[in-house]
Amino acid sequence: MAEVLTSIEELRNRIDVIDEQLVRLLNVRVACAVEVGRLKHEAGLPIYQPEREVQVLASVKRSATELAGPLTAEAVVRIFERIIDEARRAERAASVPEEGLRRATDE
Repeated sequence: MAEVLTSIEELRNRIDVIDEQLVRLLNVRVACAVEVGRLKHEAGLPIYQPEREVQVLASVKRSATELAGPLTAEAVVRIFERIIDEARRAERAASVPEEGLRRATDE
């Protein structure tokens, strides 16, 4: 029984480390998306570009299928749909203060 508990604790510790890495990577990914959003805003392009989302989702689905891990390709797509939604929200939030600042300095 003690060996099982030790194994569980070791696996949970590995999960904790992986979670920390995921959070860091997600923040790096969203920071890149925010920068893309800033550039789109400067160019007058819409934040939401459905064709890009389709490309990303197809790519992660393909990767998940090739990897054939315990997560199904459909599960990975659902996770990335959420990641993309949150990145889009961060893009929009990052562009709002600039809008307010521009309006204030234009007056």
